[in-house]
Amino acid sequence: MPVSRRGPPSGAAPISGRLVNEIDMSQKTFAFFPEAAFGPALNSVGIAQAIEALGHKAAFLSDPGFVGVYRGYGFEAHPVNLSEPMPPEDMAKFWENFINGHIPNFRKKPIDQIDNYVKDCWEAIVASAKWAEKDLPGILARIGPDVICVDNVILFPAIKHHGKPWVRIISCSENEIEDEAIPPHLSGMSVSDTAGHKAFRDRFNEVIRPIHDDFNAFLESTGEAPYPLGQFFEASPYLNLLLYPEPVIYQRAHPLDPERFQYLEGCVRDEEPYELPRFGKNETGPLIYVSFGSLGAGDTELLERIIAAIGNSRFRALVNVGDYRDAYTDVPANVHLAGWYPQPSVIPQVDAVIHHGGNNSFTECLYFGKPAIIMPYVWDGHDNAMRVQETGHGLRMDRYAWSDAELLANIEAMLTDPAMTARLAATSAHMQARRGPEKAARLLARLAGA
Repeated sequence: MPVSRRGPPSGAAPISGRLVNEIDMSQKTFAFFPEAAFGPALNSVGIAQAIEALGHKAAFLSDPGFVGVYRGYGFEAHPVNLSEPMPPEDMAKFWENFINGHIPNFRKKPIDQIDNYVKDCWEAIVASAKWAEKDLPGILARIGPDVICVDNVILFPAIKHHGKPWVRIISCSENEIEDEAIPPHLSGMSVSDTAGHKAFRDRFNEVIRPIHDDFNAFLESTGEAPYPLGQFFEASPYLNLLLYPEPVIYQRAHPLDPERFQYLEGCVRDEEPYELPRFGKNETGPLIYVSFGSLGAGDTELLERIIAAIGNSRFRALVNVGDYRDAYTDVPANVHLAGWYPQPSVIPQVDAVIHHGGNNSFTECLYFGKPAIIMPYVWDGHDNAMRVQETGHGLRMDRYAWSDAELLANIEAMLTDPAMTARLAATSAHMQARRGPEKAARLLARLAGA
């Protein structure tokens, strides 16, 4: 579990009582409400770390299963029931079990996932918004935030009704904010496939209509106006923060208003240093980091294939296996397994990454200038896989239809491509110069009047 590194600098001078009172009077409180997944959760942690570095207070509203994550970083966290209450250990496993139950659907094209995985997701997400409405008003009244930051794909009416500025954080792919000139969210389609865009939107709206009608009925019960078909959230009238870096953003028909939409260039959090392990062979070989995220680790058959391929190569690998370490026996000497890696401390030390296309993994590879093979399976991983290939920052591969020789050849190709290396170096320099978490903290503080 990550630990907090926040606190006063070593040797800091004592502060007078008068100054303490002045600081307390000017301190603002920022509430963060990310969805129950490590990508949004850890992105919000990065922003919250920067908020507290400015002298303000950050508190988290959390699915009960994620309370320990935020407290592990040293933050105050308040549980919000997003489903029928259950023991915390069961709640923590809810989405993991949900994902594992859909593993057969990961072999399908994104458009063919709409009437199974995507539909089931939206049913669960709408149910979570209804449940949250029971707890949120009271919790917000106790915390008394000056600004509320929501990283989710659905509206929680209590956030709008609290009477304070609220911010939408888009830690998924940038096309979560729709535009007719770019691929629809979750489609994994290229920019040029306009016929495919229409087919995907039509199919999505057809399947999602009953769920959307139910959500609109809920909105009207809270005094909110219904949304157009296909829309479950809206842009904040105050501020919207997008995790996507500018070198890979889409060219929109209607550019986003910079007064309300700001790009955070990856917004990478701080983590504890990571010391590389020693390997039993290939000690000087190129190092690959493999991770399909906390939810994708249940696809052990796929990870076993990748481990076996790398085991017979000149490479070394760090492989994130989540809670499934016991599923692996006979691990090659050039492969190291762990259930958790402090990813922002690991990626700078590796030569290439294989991941699922989650937005944190996507942006962290760009931030540190590392080429990536993306094998997507669901949600915006499809969009990020297409985007990494379209912009020349990595390669998109089918999750299952590949041979060992193809995988290893693609790794070699990335490591020896001078144009990709130069592009990644330029993107990394651009992102690191923007200091995303600090930018977010400054924008939020300004919104709070600090």
